[in-house]
Amino acid sequence: MASEEYLCQNYLFLKPKEATLFDLIRLLYSSNLEEIRFVEFSDQADRHIDNFRRRWLIFISVVAQKLLLFIRIPLAIVGNVLELCLNLLSSNGGFLRLLYNLFTGYLESFSTEALLLQDTRADPSVIVVAFRGTSPFQAIDWCTDIDISWYELQNVGKIHGGFMKALGLQPKESWPKEIDDQGSPPFAYYTIRKILRKMLQKNKDAKFIVTGHSLGGALAILFVFVLVLHEEASLLERLEGVYTFGQPRVGDSIFGEFMKKNLKKYEVNYLRFVYSNDIVPRLPYDDKTLLFKHFGDCLYFNSCYKGKVLVEEPNKNYFNLSWIVPEYLNAVWELIRSFIIPYTAGPDYRESWFMRFARVIGLVIPGLPPHCPQDYNNVTRLGSITYSAA
Repeated sequence: MASEEYLCQNYLFLKPKEATLFDLIRLLYSSNLEEIRFVEFSDQADRHIDNFRRRWLIFISVVAQKLLLFIRIPLAIVGNVLELCLNLLSSNGGFLRLLYNLFTGYLESFSTEALLLQDTRADPSVIVVAFRGTSPFQAIDWCTDIDISWYELQNVGKIHGGFMKALGLQPKESWPKEIDDQGSPPFAYYTIRKILRKMLQKNKDAKFIVTGHSLGGALAILFVFVLVLHEEASLLERLEGVYTFGQPRVGDSIFGEFMKKNLKKYEVNYLRFVYSNDIVPRLPYDDKTLLFKHFGDCLYFNSCYKGKVLVEEPNKNYFNLSWIVPEYLNAVWELIRSFIIPYTAGPDYRESWFMRFARVIGLVIPGLPPHCPQDYNNVTRLGSITYSAA
């Protein structure tokens, strides 16, 4: 890479906070982006969007983000109360331990977005970098998911803007190799890379893997992308694999080819786990409007946890009329399975009342419950893979 700043020379950036009702209405009938105040774009970006479908998707994305920002405080309060009620006893060692913590003034706060841990029992030892997925009660996380802003790097391709910003994209749409982080909030990529360097220096033979679920899966593969961008060969040569669960699409076909070439160069395994009708891996759309594409092997598992290796998951864009009946029948089966799985697979697989409630919601929106970590956990423990003959 020639530049140390790695500027995104071509981009389209949405600013939902600045969108007014008049701007949103104008977007629907005007193809000239220069008239729209909440859309920021580079000199190279197309200022005219004649395709109404593309303008409609921008409209939906901005409206959804504004609604989420509007309800972010009550949503967070509901989430905090619910998580507190569900986890208060278990996270404090039971009722007696909770009383002790209250009297001694200690209560643990869970705010980690990425977790680094090391398994020293393995030889060589393995360091795991795990990115947290979308928190269901954090409006900012959902805004990141539905933001269809994009950034383009020369010879790299177009990349999802929301995920890039979540990872730590710097001002002027750039990825400088080093930053001065004194007095500034920590940025995910730079903070994790700094910790990784120290851990790997102390453990000369250690390897590391990167993983994540949902939004965390997108951040996992993009973390590796920025390592490639910065030519961090000393780290990439010790990267054993990237394993994502329910990961959304993160870039276009050019980006996919760029990543496949570099993953092969550094001999990095990359596997995407997709369970059944999970809607998230099928977003953003893979079509002529948004141009997002998956890359790498897809390990697809059905609702019986039987898996196979595919290039792309079935029903790749989810909203396909021919799949409606199978999706709803599958949702009914998943609800029934939630009651019988403790007897067929063991008591460890008993589902909580909250998960069963989600299964009921799946009877209306069948693509949501399959995205929960429960099924991806079951896939790794109960799943089996069928490899097709070469």
